[in-house]
Amino acid sequence: MIDFTVTDEQRAVGAEARAFLAEHFPPELEEHVYRSGTSHDVDWSAALAERGWIAATWPESAGGSGQSRVQTAPRDDEFYKADAPTIALGTTAMVAQLIHAVGTPEQQHLVEQATRGEIVIVLGFTEPESGSDVAAAQTRAVRDGDEWVVNGSKMFTTNAHVGDYVFLLARTNPEAAKHRGLTTFVVPLDQPGIEVQAVYTLSGERTNIVYFNDVRVADRWRIGDVDGGWKVMLVSLQSEHSASFHHRLDALIDATEEWADEHPALADDGALGEALARTVAEYEVARLLGHRADWLAHHGQSAEVEGPMAKLFSSEALVRATQRMSQALGPDAVRSYFEPTAPINGRVEYLLRYALGTTIYAGTSEVQRGIIATRGLGLPRS
Repeated sequence: MIDFTVTDEQRAVGAEARAFLAEHFPPELEEHVYRSGTSHDVDWSAALAERGWIAATWPESAGGSGQSRVQTAPRDDEFYKADAPTIALGTTAMVAQLIHAVGTPEQQHLVEQATRGEIVIVLGFTEPESGSDVAAAQTRAVRDGDEWVVNGSKMFTTNAHVGDYVFLLARTNPEAAKHRGLTTFVVPLDQPGIEVQAVYTLSGERTNIVYFNDVRVADRWRIGDVDGGWKVMLVSLQSEHSASFHHRLDALIDATEEWADEHPALADDGALGEALARTVAEYEVARLLGHRADWLAHHGQSAEVEGPMAKLFSSEALVRATQRMSQALGPDAVRSYFEPTAPINGRVEYLLRYALGTTIYAGTSEVQRGIIATRGLGLPRS
């Protein structure tokens, strides 16, 4: 049976995280992250590495502490709730653990650098014309002796402008079946032929499109077998599909309750109370779905369906909640984040914009529904 009880140990982890935020995430850094749209900060990463928190859930063989997601989730929730600069660390960790599992001995130095917060690895999956169909990649890698020559482009390569490497999915055999002609590489970004252009999302986040023009990549940077990249991708995609956004619902609830306490006369009309009640109920469902996925992983069970369920519900609940809260607060709710006269410092307006992207991040809602339908319910593919 899954145990949903919040333990004293988890409460202590959450309290420790809040103390860390108070010391290392001052208002000026929060504002910089928001205005730059870049979720990465060197000093923040160094402070996390000093405490061993970057690799807390990594196996000890990879330089980690071997803790479970159940143990560390309260800390992650506090960081995500505060919008701390964690995204670059998340993608780096995902790739570093993959390298530890299937990479060559020569590549393991990247894992060591990642545990120390010294490098940023970004994801080069999506392409401008393929959307969520990652396997439709047309970026080509052609072998030339001990090197590969890469041409093409990748979309939504968040943090590529501050990154050191891109985990790249490329087509190496155009004659093979769609999923069988792909190979994965870790490509150094600081080299000729790579151009990074900014793309800003509705939420203000800076992502990028990266162009590869005759970029030469040594074969030692290949991850897995030639034309075996889809097997490598399946490991990383399962981790990405387990993302949950319940912590953003928690942030919305806290911000709205804070405003209601400061403006009791304006809040006492029933609409805000109803909006809060519905949001609290959806937050609890989202939190429990996320905890279930973590619990299964902690006990060595696959969460390939439970992860998408948590991601799907939490992202769509966030969209509903931000729209509901905006209507309850009225026109002032659309004043911008960090606008001095905006209610709750403009957090509702920001989360309203941010929420729309969550139904796309880590696989669209349609992709998640497809996974749940085919793998969870055994329905045929459409």
